[in-house]
Amino acid sequence: MEKVIKLMDDSKIKVGLVGNSNSKTIMLPVAKESVYGQEAENLKLWGVDPKLGEHFINGLVNQFKILYFDYEGHRLIHPNPDNLTPENIVKDFLLIADEMNVEKFSYYGYSWLALVGLQLAIRTDRLDSLIMGGFPPLDGPYKEMMVVTNKTYEQALNNQKSSNIDQDHLSPEEVDWDNIQVKIDTKQTKQFVTMYNNLMEFNDRDIQHKLDIPKLAFSGEKDTIVYGDNFGNVTVDIIGILQKNKQELEHHGWDIEILTGDDMNHTKAMQPITVLPLIKPWLIKNLNLSH
Repeated sequence: MEKVIKLMDDSKIKVGLVGNSNSKTIMLPVAKESVYGQEAENLKLWGVDPKLGEHFINGLVNQFKILYFDYEGHRLIHPNPDNLTPENIVKDFLLIADEMNVEKFSYYGYSWLALVGLQLAIRTDRLDSLIMGGFPPLDGPYKEMMVVTNKTYEQALNNQKSSNIDQDHLSPEEVDWDNIQVKIDTKQTKQFVTMYNNLMEFNDRDIQHKLDIPKLAFSGEKDTIVYGDNFGNVTVDIIGILQKNKQELEHHGWDIEILTGDDMNHTKAMQPITVLPLIKPWLIKNLNLSH
């Protein structure tokens, strides 16, 4: 079943629900639409699965009901520059669940959609379980990401009128990361400034006692991003933070997994071929399902 749902800002998003009606529901806001042709080839250069959403859904649907939508893609097309706050994103997600008649669900998010999962977990009692990939649940790099998103927004403002080299067809090895110029819609970048700005007072140590559900956090072993001068000279060390706090997180009831393998960076650790073998058995076990 697919449905077009009007969100809090009156923008409309396509949402799907598939699977056995008796199964537990998994919310997948990371379910990107499949792309083909040259666009697919460009994504492959970066190690991105061009059918990412489809592969996640197909990999889980035999055991679960899947509530899927592409929230990041939606916000790039329909930016919400002044109001993309954690509270409003949570309202969007609960509205989607309501519209699809889903009462209880597990949540899987990656990167900024993982931190949204944490915000969801402390604002509702409707979660069966929580999986955060590519963003640590304790000592999260909110201040570092605030610097990066601010710098990205500044560049987007400054580069609106400048000519820019077409970097769409470049592979990661060919991009000069210290000197790359951001030229994107200022509204797209400003909405993430708004989101992180609203997290500056958030203390993820104060909320751990509220998370009385099964929970998993994971990261690739090479998930450290060093930003150059253009982006504020900060390091977003996802794996370092997760490893440092592994014992403490386990004390709070988290399962922690470090994904190993050839250059297992932020992008590689989000691909279905890497994630599904981790999260599917974990969900089956923690939702008390039989294989």
